[in-house]
Amino acid sequence: MYVKTFAAAVNGLSALTVTVEISTYTVAADAVDSPRFRFSGLGDTAVRESRDRVMAAISNIKQRITNESMTVNMSPADLRKEGSGYDLPLAIGMLAASGMIHAEVVEQYMMVGELSLDGTLQPIRGALPIAIRARADKFKGLIVPRQNAREASVVNNLDVYGMDNLDQVLTFLRNAGNGVEPTRTDTRREFFEHQFSFSIDYADVRGQESVKRALEVAAAGGHNLIMVGPPGSGKSMMAKRLPTILPPLTLHESLETTQIHSVAGRLSRDTSLIAQRPFRAPHHSVSAVALTGGGNNPKPGEISLAHNGVLFLDELPEFSRNVLEVMRQPLEDRVITVSRAKYSVDYPCSFMFVASMNPCPCGYYGDATHQCSCSPGQIQRYRSKISGPLLDRIDIQIDIQPVSFGDISSAERAESSEAIRQRVVRARERQAERYKDTPGTYCNAQMTEQMLDQYARPNDECLAVLRTAMERLSLSARAYSRILKVARTIADLDESDTIERRHIAEAIGYRTLDRAN
Repeated sequence: MYVKTFAAAVNGLSALTVTVEISTYTVAADAVDSPRFRFSGLGDTAVRESRDRVMAAISNIKQRITNESMTVNMSPADLRKEGSGYDLPLAIGMLAASGMIHAEVVEQYMMVGELSLDGTLQPIRGALPIAIRARADKFKGLIVPRQNAREASVVNNLDVYGMDNLDQVLTFLRNAGNGVEPTRTDTRREFFEHQFSFSIDYADVRGQESVKRALEVAAAGGHNLIMVGPPGSGKSMMAKRLPTILPPLTLHESLETTQIHSVAGRLSRDTSLIAQRPFRAPHHSVSAVALTGGGNNPKPGEISLAHNGVLFLDELPEFSRNVLEVMRQPLEDRVITVSRAKYSVDYPCSFMFVASMNPCPCGYYGDATHQCSCSPGQIQRYRSKISGPLLDRIDIQIDIQPVSFGDISSAERAESSEAIRQRVVRARERQAERYKDTPGTYCNAQMTEQMLDQYARPNDECLAVLRTAMERLSLSARAYSRILKVARTIADLDESDTIERRHIAEAIGYRTLDRAN
């Protein structure tokens, strides 16, 4: 007997349909050493081991399969299949080949899920792109573990059925899907309900008005930023609050972000959509692979998990030089290509890069209240851990001073994140209107050189200021472009159509590390 079931293989952020073919046959009585179970289709170790899990699960739900030999093939045969998500379609296919279910019913559904030995379904990663593929291929429905049901159900025009175990799936298919309601998710309600449910606020930050202004400019234009200051000056505190002033995610951005986290297996059971911009803060011990993505079973790295949000690297010089240098290309191209001998995948990584560091190894260089114990050579070696090309890609570089006692003890509450966010949103709306005819450009930080010439060309007065700064600070051509992009954002916050001298002056003021060097 020949039976087909359908699963999916996640490749990058998309999924491809995999046909699980099962054919039974009778071995001749005089055959010698003929295996009862043959497997083909370029499966990894987890796929090849699925036979034992499936056989145990079928036995433990009191079902039996035919004594005939079986050949299993996963098509397309040249596509590598990884992970344990093929357990469920394999089990259902074996039961259908044994006459326990009608094969024509089975072929109407795509199904994925890992099986425990007792038949319980365990969650898999990538349920969202798999659901998108199931809808594209016009399957009647998608059967997934119950923990993945809400995640997959955000895809409209597709019936998603969350199941607890193999026995439930078997009963469902025997009844041709009758009597079981698909999982429903009100995507828009859940999305808008959780957009602004922040537990932190810039109103909690005392003082540091100039730094908060720089963060507002960075948020308004999508600019990368680095903060340099002594321990306890509030660098991490302010960075963690940056998502509270960023424009809210659009529904399209939310789906895209959720898809990345789905493939990475980072969505919780109760999460159907990511409604807030991600904030990722990996430890300085992170490896290059963990940051960029990849591995034996490729997954998105931290820079892709920060897509449409913020990547924060605290104590930047403590990260290995190799880890920092692999970020140079993603910061420019906003996409990371992970190439290995067996695969090549692209992951989006359009994020705001925010970093912090101390001014020296002891942390107190330039601090009026503490004595620095570092020699000039130590300070130079510490700062040289961050290469010039990487620093050039950071638009805003600011020094932070310790908060004064007067600011700490003040009873006056600082400006709220909501008030700052309103200004940021207005500036982003101006940019959206400006770049509406330029696909892929949504904020000033993404402007190309041609767009700079069109939208941020300085007048003669601004050029004179820029020329002086370039000569005194020995700025690179890339730094020149960064200053113009930041100045364009400052002008947008001022609701000005043209860049003026004061906008250029403020943008140059955000190159403090250039001045220090």
